Amino acid sequence: MEHPTGKPSFLRNILVRLLLFGVFLIVVRFVYVVTITGESCNVGDFCFFSMPEGFNFVIAGFGPGVSAIASHDAVRSTVDEPTRSDLYTSKDWIKSVHFYSSVFQDLISEGYLSPASKSLCVETPTGHEVYALKEIGVSDSIGISKKASKPLLIKGEGHRIPFDDNTFDFVFCGGGRLDMSLRPSDFAAEIARTLKPEGFVVVHIKAKDTYSFSSFLDLFNCCQLVKSHDLDGFDSSMPDIREIVLRKQGDGHEVKKLDDSSDGKCSVPGYKQEIVRNAEPLIIEEPLKPWLTLKRNVKNIKYLPSMVDISFKHRYVYVDVGARSYGSSIGSWFKKQYPKQNKTFEVYAIEADKTFHQEYGLKKKVNLLPYAAWVRNETLTFEINGDPGQKVQDKGRGMGRIQPLDSSGDFDGEVEKIKGFDFANWLKNTVSEKDFVVMKMDVEGTEFDLIPKLFETGAICLVDEIFLECHYNRWQRCCPGQRSAKYEKTYSQCLELFTSLRKSGVLVHQWW
Repeated sequence: MEHPTGKPSFLRNILVRLLLFGVFLIVVRFVYVVTITGESCNVGDFCFFSMPEGFNFVIAGFGPGVSAIASHDAVRSTVDEPTRSDLYTSKDWIKSVHFYSSVFQDLISEGYLSPASKSLCVETPTGHEVYALKEIGVSDSIGISKKASKPLLIKGEGHRIPFDDNTFDFVFCGGGRLDMSLRPSDFAAEIARTLKPEGFVVVHIKAKDTYSFSSFLDLFNCCQLVKSHDLDGFDSSMPDIREIVLRKQGDGHEVKKLDDSSDGKCSVPGYKQEIVRNAEPLIIEEPLKPWLTLKRNVKNIKYLPSMVDISFKHRYVYVDVGARSYGSSIGSWFKKQYPKQNKTFEVYAIEADKTFHQEYGLKKKVNLLPYAAWVRNETLTFEINGDPGQKVQDKGRGMGRIQPLDSSGDFDGEVEKIKGFDFANWLKNTVSEKDFVVMKMDVEGTEFDLIPKLFETGAICLVDEIFLECHYNRWQRCCPGQRSAKYEKTYSQCLELFTSLRKSGVLVHQWW
């Protein structure tokens, strides 16, 4: 029977409230330890309970007989990422983990990965690759991403990996992330740096054509190709992928570069010859109106970036040899019409005529070389005036020819002295085989000197695509039935020059 004063009931309410307040404090402490500090909960952390470190559970819907092992650390939420636990049980997450678990199990069976491997996954936004490694027993695994998410991911990027040299036995880069990198060369160099000698790197890329595949291999010149095969992707973003397995050379050996060759010569690889076979056909018959035929031929040109993927190149370079004014080809054609696959090109304008030099001073993204491209470093004579009857353009300057000093008597018009430089040597010192190099050459007949020198020195192998205007004694627009007396070469000799380039695997186009 309740006391008339009601005191026992009052005391009982007080005790209940105190008990509830105590429970509230414990819950708050638990939430703080687990979700704020990012630590596991144990008795010393003032928690009612703790989950054992080896606690595992099966994600529902992952598939019959397949376990997705997750520690409680891996599935916890944070204040910044309140839906993280939802991510780890989503269908996309489960599908991704299932896919990569299968990939890694195959790599283990083939000997490229082992449970004892110290492993790194590069630029994995959600950490599913790391999770998959741990799920199959490769416990010493970590990933890097722009946003850290402990314990699977720490902060880092592919071109700046936050680990010491020779740290990992196995490095993985999936999801076509190397394809999408704006700095693929730095990305590959960082992977190679952190990989131990004799360690394996496995990359998933979208590259299908032989050009892009060869460009990819050039990025890893410290590694030997072990295996390459196609895989079926797990989502629409990468329906088909290529898996490439590379092994780091134990002695630090790198692929021999062009400049290291004893004679400087090179051979054009077979995949470039395959590209040439897909190019537009050359114009075999000499045009009666070359100023029309060659101009119309531009519509038929098959540009290299329209045939292959150029994503794995270190730099992108356009060299305009005989550039004239900025608007004559750089601004009017290359900037507006050449397909660049959203790449930013470094532009070099080689122009000896000082009339145009001041204009290039206003173009911050163009590197002017105010000299004449030649076969050696020497002083040359430069012809100022063009053909009789040719329309005078560009501030009254004709298209000038160059000759060595002892041949200056061959010029009919006014001449002046200019500096010529060894173009082939400059090219070898400026670009590398890892770069994508496009060249336009309009040098008033000097192509018959420059092209052979590029072959002789091996510099031709550094050029991916050439747009060449060949100068010969063509029919004149001004004077029907007459040929130009300005050039001694014939159309047959020009055609022979184009044919020799293509037979050697150089993608050259007839230009105007």
